[in-house]
Amino acid sequence: MPRAHGGMSDEDLLNSIDPALLAKLIESARPKADIPPSGQRSLARVGVLDQSDGGFPALSTYYLNGAFVEGVVGKMRGRFVSRWGHILTRRVLLSRLATPVGMNGADWAAMRAQLLVRMGEADAARATVQSVDSGDFTRGLEDAALASFVATADPVGLCPITALTAAGRSGNDWDLVRAICSAFANEGTNAMSQLDRAMRQGKGSKIDILLAQKFAGAATNARRAVKIEWDDVDALTPWSIGLSFATGIEPPKPLQEKAGANYAVLASRAPMLPLKSRASAADVAAARGLMSAQAMIDLYSEIYAEREGGNDQPDDWSRRAETLRTAYVGQEQAERLEAIRSLWGDGSNPDRAFAGLVLTSYAAARVMPSEDVADSAAPLISSMLTAGLDRNALKWAPFCAIGSEGWGLLVLANPGRANRVGAEGLNAFGDDDDSEGSLRSQFLVAGLMALDRVDQAAARDFAGKFDVDLTRQTRWTRAIEGAAASKNQALVALLAAFGMQGERWDRMTPLHLYHIVSALHRVGLDGEARMIAAEAVSRV
Repeated sequence: MPRAHGGMSDEDLLNSIDPALLAKLIESARPKADIPPSGQRSLARVGVLDQSDGGFPALSTYYLNGAFVEGVVGKMRGRFVSRWGHILTRRVLLSRLATPVGMNGADWAAMRAQLLVRMGEADAARATVQSVDSGDFTRGLEDAALASFVATADPVGLCPITALTAAGRSGNDWDLVRAICSAFANEGTNAMSQLDRAMRQGKGSKIDILLAQKFAGAATNARRAVKIEWDDVDALTPWSIGLSFATGIEPPKPLQEKAGANYAVLASRAPMLPLKSRASAADVAAARGLMSAQAMIDLYSEIYAEREGGNDQPDDWSRRAETLRTAYVGQEQAERLEAIRSLWGDGSNPDRAFAGLVLTSYAAARVMPSEDVADSAAPLISSMLTAGLDRNALKWAPFCAIGSEGWGLLVLANPGRANRVGAEGLNAFGDDDDSEGSLRSQFLVAGLMALDRVDQAAARDFAGKFDVDLTRQTRWTRAIEGAAASKNQALVALLAAFGMQGERWDRMTPLHLYHIVSALHRVGLDGEARMIAAEAVSRV
């Protein structure tokens, strides 16, 4: 039998303790929850966005299958060819949805939060994590919390979790978080000792530990200077990005450029960064769907105000802000249109070119349609559609010749079109199509067939010219068609997102576009269906 100190056995030692004291000690060691039972949230429905606030219906005609949904959501990389597809995916992931059959509600939140992190939607991911009471966290949700709180530059937000369900978690990141939490719990000496020990033992990346030391030092009175050295850093990690923002530091430009979009999507939403640093990352965020037109305008308005206040010298960003102001409030239409075209750029940078369309969407809606500016109809319509301004775009219909690109965008985007497109319009569009492999024409006919806006015989003949077979079946097409037949909006949206994965529109097939648009249209998501179809035509 094991012996305790002084020769007394463990059993004898326990028996010698007053039972009331022992119960008190056990209770003091038990994790505390400050939420009374009446205030605890159910795991039967998990999410942030209620249906009354624009979210998806919580319950569908049939319940989501846990194993199937996990396979769909878990395999998505977070990069979608469509900006509207990204917006749709964010909306469904944020919605307060019923927990799939055979799945824990906390894990349902975790997989959605992890996908939101991969999409660059750090704030949405954090909100999803926080939709679950901390006492109900699973290991998967703890990992999602770590990823989302670090991405939002707030490691202190993890402290309640490290004190409850994640108290026993080990690993470099968790050890660093635990040390930071100690510093902010008025245990600065102990915290810095933990971080010094991690540095001596080589636990984790040196830059990660240095950033943790600098951040933890802000909560202590040690007056200890921590010098951040980037010389030996080969690449930025989520931790080094999040903690550098939290400490008010910007990584060197070469490392930012090497990290590319992974850095830009977080920098664009980081309020602690200088405005121009955020603006330099905003093009990627806007092109992907993370930033709305209004958010872009607000950002450049702040840059303009800062310049007007005499706080800075003219540079590319302040000049762009001035051009944007002219695009919106210029006295003459010709002046405004010239500014709008300038913001579109020359197309050499795809992200910046498309972000320019987003940036000018509301300015484009203020351009009065006329024959004099009909040559700019297509890009102006494309710009308006990035913000969903379909009714403003329809004002250009009389100035868009049948078969032109502008005409093609409008027949897809029109919310109330009743007339079917015939062979004349399709053939004229195909003759004017200069896209590689006539992909624009293939997307047009796929979108029109999905929205049921084209003569079927004419569409089959036109599709036959490009060897487009929209009847081919795959496991994915059968799944999304089945979800649409059951009117399951949430599952249709998730499967549509799965089918839109990729870096560029030329990786999208007409078959996928047809089934995505068709399924969305059939379950009542007509606005998203029309915008995705029009976006496909405008971006190839």
